[in-house]
Amino acid sequence: MKKIRDNSIYKILLFLILFFVLEATAFSQGRTYNWLLNRHSSPSSLEGRIIFTDTSLTALPEQRVIPFVGTEGNISDENGNLLMSSNGIFIANATGDTMQDGAGLNPNSYTDDWIQDGLPIPYGNIILPVPNDTNKYILFHLTGNYNSMYLSPTEIYYSIVDMSYNGGLGKVISKNNIIQTGLFGGSFAACKHGNGRDWWVVAFNDSANYVYKFLITPDTIQYTGSQFLNVQGWSGWAGQPTFSLDGTKFAYSHYDISMGYYWQDIRLFDFDRCDGNFTFNSIAYLPDSVGGEGVAFSPNSQYLYVSSWKRIYQLDTYSANVSASMQLVATNDTFLSPSPPFYTDFWEMYLAANGKIYITSGSSVVDLHYINYPDSADTVCDVHLHDLHLLGFHFRAVPNHPNYYLGRLVGSPCDTLTGIHDLAAHDFRFSVSPNPNNGNFKIMYLLPQNKSGTLQIFDITGKEIYHQNLPPWSTLQYISLPKIADGVYQCTITSNNQRVNKKLVVLE
Repeated sequence: MKKIRDNSIYKILLFLILFFVLEATAFSQGRTYNWLLNRHSSPSSLEGRIIFTDTSLTALPEQRVIPFVGTEGNISDENGNLLMSSNGIFIANATGDTMQDGAGLNPNSYTDDWIQDGLPIPYGNIILPVPNDTNKYILFHLTGNYNSMYLSPTEIYYSIVDMSYNGGLGKVISKNNIIQTGLFGGSFAACKHGNGRDWWVVAFNDSANYVYKFLITPDTIQYTGSQFLNVQGWSGWAGQPTFSLDGTKFAYSHYDISMGYYWQDIRLFDFDRCDGNFTFNSIAYLPDSVGGEGVAFSPNSQYLYVSSWKRIYQLDTYSANVSASMQLVATNDTFLSPSPPFYTDFWEMYLAANGKIYITSGSSVVDLHYINYPDSADTVCDVHLHDLHLLGFHFRAVPNHPNYYLGRLVGSPCDTLTGIHDLAAHDFRFSVSPNPNNGNFKIMYLLPQNKSGTLQIFDITGKEIYHQNLPPWSTLQYISLPKIADGVYQCTITSNNQRVNKKLVVLE
């Protein structure tokens, strides 16, 4: 009995040690940790948020002033503390109330009609840090216009926030600057420049066959021109334009409003982070009779997900024939959440910091869908329908979060800056979680830019029991070990002649 009791105590101590080690070394991409939920119907209404980490999510109730319908820009600091948000009507500080001089965005009568709820435009704004400035942020934003066909936006604005004011709550120091006029499609996307410092920001014309490009540098915000995308243009919008996490691909869905929401397609392009040019890759037509707008890449950038209001599809962007690779991975089951007419169709998609993709619905519901393993092919990606229960109603909006952590494009013509190169000792940000259950756990890490790696697991004698290659674009892997004995193991990642180790405690 004494031996059994001592072994139990030993296992508990090892578990506690592992728990605190993992908590202290969690992979931190804090800028994307917050998703603000729910509409704001009254001063006493209960809203909510989801706080993500690389390994978990926590749904919390809260009261705040700012509401959201379709437009939600937000950004947090490196530790995951919310800094600001915007619904297209005003900019809110960390408390959820109006930031100093943050009122009066997008001035026109269309904006005025949405003042109680926030603008309904998906991806209608985006917040980016100013390169080389730890205090300033740029909000790109737009709104509809009653004087244009299909209410198309006619101006692209930017506003600048300085967080050094008001004890860190910030102040808007420049607002509603018009950087371009025309007829636009209503959505923004952004990707790090190949120099690892600057930002590309893109928006569409109202037919979604031209893209307008803007470049943010430490000193300038400039329009760099437009590009014809060599695809057919329809009057409508570009559903959730999205860059892959590795910055090499770009996709958006599109359909023809004049045809009654038929002929939805998903359009894939290759992207050059140096010159900002797009190259047509492929187009795939959804076998559906309804429209949709949800688009998201998997964390490893291989799989592309697109939804109509009724179905979710997966495409393999590594395939020689991307269109032919399309697989149906989920069908809406008209689940009521909680009662008519609130049912959980598919609306917008959000790749969260924990590596899962979450899907909202087109009406206010208390349940979200999610894709559990988006880096896996076909139905192994494991779509969970209406399986994340919220503490209140949520309607459509997802945050517009680019990959804030994408590094420089090593060896490219634009890899010319000094002072931002990889350190001699690379910070892998390696974490292992949770405590293995039947040999299953997750690792997250950051490889040196454009370098592949290997994962090895060794037992206490130094014998290798597991080996896996890590591609250069990968940041997350789900591991399933064969049956192994309880004990302490060593996980090692090696890349670019550098190495990092973590302890793994197996307690079955």
